[in-house]
Amino acid sequence: MSNLVGDARHLSPSAQEAPRLRAVAALVAGRDREDVAVVFGVSLKAVDTWWAKWQAGGREVLVMRPRGKPVGVHQVLGEAEQAAVRQAVLDHRPCDVGLSGQLWTRRLVGELIAKLYRVRLTEPGVGKYLRRSGLSFQRPDKRAVEQDPEAVRRWHEEAWPAIRAKAKRDGGEILFADQVGIRSDQVTGRTCGEKRKTPVVRRSGNRFSVNAMSAISTKGRMHFMVFTEHFTAETMCRFLDRLAGHFDHKVHLVVDEHSPPPCQEGPRLARRPSR
Repeated sequence: MSNLVGDARHLSPSAQEAPRLRAVAALVAGRDREDVAVVFGVSLKAVDTWWAKWQAGGREVLVMRPRGKPVGVHQVLGEAEQAAVRQAVLDHRPCDVGLSGQLWTRRLVGELIAKLYRVRLTEPGVGKYLRRSGLSFQRPDKRAVEQDPEAVRRWHEEAWPAIRAKAKRDGGEILFADQVGIRSDQVTGRTCGEKRKTPVVRRSGNRFSVNAMSAISTKGRMHFMVFTEHFTAETMCRFLDRLAGHFDHKVHLVVDEHSPPPCQEGPRLARRPSR
């Protein structure tokens, strides 16, 4: 008979489970123990051991069992302490709890643990606790503190569909205009957050740009103007004049609620709420 298994010690735990179950099934069906040992390429002692275990505890004692220490054994932080750290990371920024920065890193989480429980952990150790708590490092979403959720909902559900429909009827093009460049509230990097749930960094929506105005279409085409003075209504009008010169069809320009008013003689602009 062919050797189906060979040396089972070289197989993975999951691969060792199948021959055990099949060998016991053969014994239950009436096959001789010697034949079973030959077919599966194992010793008589192994066959007798599997048979004895099956008689004592049934199939459950023959299936693969997890190896290593159970999760939670010899952890420095208890379950309650881990839950407290997790909630602190989700609810606060590092600067809120006396640490530096706005984004959580493994080093800063380690400093938080040391501050709360006088325990020093390595960064890999902190990473293990974070993963076990369902947290991962993500790029946070930025959201203005002035945001009106109801206004945002109306924009998405009412204003935006109406603009798209009108642009389609007119054979026009939709562009989104805003200032670009260095912003006073720029936050870069990644922070800890719940898996599959992007963290949010609360920030002021009163941002300022340094030196440019731009408009980008829904197809990705961008137009921009660089300037050195402060952004004013006159700057906006000059940008609109230049922008209009690039098109021979209607343009629907969507802008945000920046403080400078639109030109008195300029085109009507669609406004969207702060985001």
